[in-house]
This record gives sequence, C-alpha cells and structure tokens, in this order.
Amino acid sequence: MFNKLKELTKDTAVYGISTMVGRFLTFLLVPFYTNVFLPAEYGVIGNLYIFIAIFNIFLLYGMDAAYLKFAGMSKNVDENDLFSTPYLSVFLVSLIISVAIILFKTPIYVALVVPASYYNLIYLVASILFVDSLCVIPFIKLRLERKAKKFVFFKLTNIIVNVSLNLFLILKLKWGIEAVFVSNLAASFVAFLLLSPTIIKSLKFKIQINLLKRLLRFGLPYFPAGLAGMLIQGIDRPILTYLTDLRTSGIYNANYKLGIFMMLFVNMFQYAWQPFFLQNASEKNAKEIFSKVLTYFTLIAAGILIVISLFIDNIVQIPIYQGHAIINPLYWSGLNIVPIILLGYMFNGMYQIFSAGIFIKEKSIYVPIITSIGAIVNIALNFLLIPLIGITGAAFATLASYLVMAIGYFAVTQKFYKINYEYDKIGKIFLSVFIVGIIYYTQLIGGHLNLGNKFLMLLLFVILLGILKIGKEEISFLKKRLLKKRT
Repeated sequence: MFNKLKELTKDTAVYGISTMVGRFLTFLLVPFYTNVFLPAEYGVIGNLYIFIAIFNIFLLYGMDAAYLKFAGMSKNVDENDLFSTPYLSVFLVSLIISVAIILFKTPIYVALVVPASYYNLIYLVASILFVDSLCVIPFIKLRLERKAKKFVFFKLTNIIVNVSLNLFLILKLKWGIEAVFVSNLAASFVAFLLLSPTIIKSLKFKIQINLLKRLLRFGLPYFPAGLAGMLIQGIDRPILTYLTDLRTSGIYNANYKLGIFMMLFVNMFQYAWQPFFLQNASEKNAKEIFSKVLTYFTLIAAGILIVISLFIDNIVQIPIYQGHAIINPLYWSGLNIVPIILLGYMFNGMYQIFSAGIFIKEKSIYVPIITSIGAIVNIALNFLLIPLIGITGAAFATLASYLVMAIGYFAVTQKFYKINYEYDKIGKIFLSVFIVGIIYYTQLIGGHLNLGNKFLMLLLFVILLGILKIGKEEISFLKKRLLKKRT
C-alpha cells in the first residue's frame, strides 16, 4: 500500500513543485496589479477573467473529463482515435462559441457591469478562450503518459511569458489593463506551439462517431457540473459588482487571490490524484489507500489554513519596493475574508478526493446534481449575505457551496464505493482547527491579536495535533519520504 502512496507522493511532488513555482510567479502579478491599478480597474480584470473561466466550461463541455477517464482506463481503443475525437470536437465547438462571443459583446459587457470604454477587450477575451481550449486535451495526454517534466516545462514557459509581458507592457510601454489580456493571449499561443508536436503526432482528421457518443455520454454530465463549479468559484464577483460597485469587487478579488496558498496545495494534489486513483482502482487495498490519502490531505491542509490565517495581515504589509507593500493598503480592508476562502479551498480538495468513487463506478450522473445544488446555494447566499455583511458574505457563500459539494460527493461515493475513512483522526484535526479559530476571533474582537499571541496559537495547534494517534506505518512512511528528500 505504501509503495502506491510513494508513487502518488512522487507525482504530487513533481506537479507540486512546478505548480507552486508557476502559481507563485502568477501570484506576483497580484501585488503588482494592486500597486499599479485602482480597485475599480482590478474589478474589471476580475469580472472579465471570471467570464473566461465560466465560458471555458462551455468550450470543453465535459470532454476533458471524458478523455481523462477513457484514455486512462480503456485498453482496446486506438490511442489516436481517443485523442482525435475529443480534440476535433472541442476545436469546432470552441470556434463557434468564440465567434458568438464577439458578435454578442454588448449584452455580455452589460451583464458583467464593465464600462463601455473596455468593449474592445472582448476580441482578446474570445481569442484567449479559443487558444486555451486547444491546449486542454494535449495537456491531459501528457499527464496520462506521466510526462511530468514536459508538462511542467510547458506550463512554466506559459506563465513566464505571461508575467514577463505584463511587466514589459505595463512598466515600459505604460499600457493599461489591456496589457493583462494581450500578455495572456501571447502566453497561451506559446503553450499551443509547444504542444503542437504532441497534437500532430496523435491527431487524425476524423471523428469516430461511436466513440464520440460514448465520450458525450460520460462527459456531458460534467458540463453542468463544471459550469456549476465555476459559478461557485467566480459568480460572486459579478454579483458583488452588481450589488455594490467595481471598487468593492476589486478589493474582494485581490483578497480572494490570497487563498492561493491553499489553492496551490489542492491543485498540485489534484494533478496527481486523478491519474493515481484511476490507475490503482483495481488494487486489492485501493480503498485503504484512498482512506489514508484523505487523512494526509486533511492534516496538511489544516496546517496551511492555520498558518496563513494567523499571519496573512503581517505578510501583506511586508515592504517590497520603494515603500510599496506586497498588497496596496487600498485593498487591506478585505483581509478578513482570507481564512474563509482558505477553508473553502480545503473543502474543495476534500470533494476532489471523494470524487474517486464517482469516477470508478461511472456514476457521473450525480455530478451535475451535486454541483448544481452547490451553485444554487452560492448564488442564493451571495444575494442574501452581500447586502448584510458585504464581501464577507460573498466569502461565506463560497465556503458554504464547497461544503455542500463535499458532503454530496461523500454521500454518493459511500453509497456506491464505500470507503472506511479515518473519521476519528479527521474529526480531531477539525476540532484542533475549531479551537484555534475560536481563540483567534476572540483575540481579534478584543483587540489583543498581536504577533506573540499568533505564535502561541500556532504552538497550541501543534500541541492539539498531538492527541492524534498516528500509526507506526504512517510514521515510518513519513520518515522514509523525509529521509529520501534529504538524500
């Protein structure tokens, strides 16, 4: 069992290091943007990128999930057919939707509460969507072939080009927010060029209709699920803009981005987790392995939650250049949402783990139901809570939706693929987080939240974790991994 966990750990490390480096480079743009753009301008950027993220789901319509599943588990289907059919279908749909976006740009911008002076950006937005969609299937192919180094190199090149062009166009050429989208488009095109050999090698200019039907049968339920999931991640920005203004949305967007520390962990885990559970589902002790994975994930995520929540206000005030802080003081009023967003991402990671049973047993019909409920909860709570408590209400809406989805995925998985998770250990981890959280907010309200007290709360969390009864096998496993890294 632990050999399998070592395999997952290795892949997580490879994807993880690259993801952390790449996301960190991207995250550098957040302090950069907050120091060069006003909150209202950053609000426009946020709304347009949420539009990109949501419509990316329309362009893929579940083909990414279907390709991942069939290419990872099908043994008697031609590999080039498995690649070409979803790739060509995504190409055609993406082309049609991208053109439609340009044709209907005015109602789109009205819905996003974007000023008319930025209407020209729709051409860049549509182009980014189209080029990005052409890269999704090839990137999944690299993951399934475990070509992690190539995957990492392509991803990092994309990010480096994006960041470098942002700095050049904004600092050197003095462009406005259009520089953000020009840089993104250029980086996406570079990624497509890098993936071209993989595409050319695997592509047949023919769609296998029977295969397409099978892919659609599995993948289409992931379209509403993916759409609902993306609404959960981003619909709060347009709603917040509608109920307040672009400035408030910009402040919220900047502080939401500070959840990157948990998002990094969840994303790097997810990249390795999906191929891992598909390839190991037939193992005799697969369920025991998956149970251990949840325990390890929860423990590490809880540590990230506590550390970042305690010290985020100290982090953003660190000076970086000529008196500029990591995050411009204009955005500090939204720091209170960071712990809520971190916890939301933690539940996001847990529902990714619970999704294994749905994939393995092919119960994807439940996915749109669960995610749609999560999206409905998110939208309803945004409209209910934002007028009452502002951006904090938007953050709580996000947290609630991820929690609902985690519970839903857990219930379905337990019905069709029952796993005996280590509930005692996971419960104690959450109890430790809860105790520290109560003390934190008590100190905050009482005005006694200083750096010394924060370190004491961190120490308390470590002490509370001591009540967890970690087995000898787990300790041995962790020691081996640590010793191997040192070597």
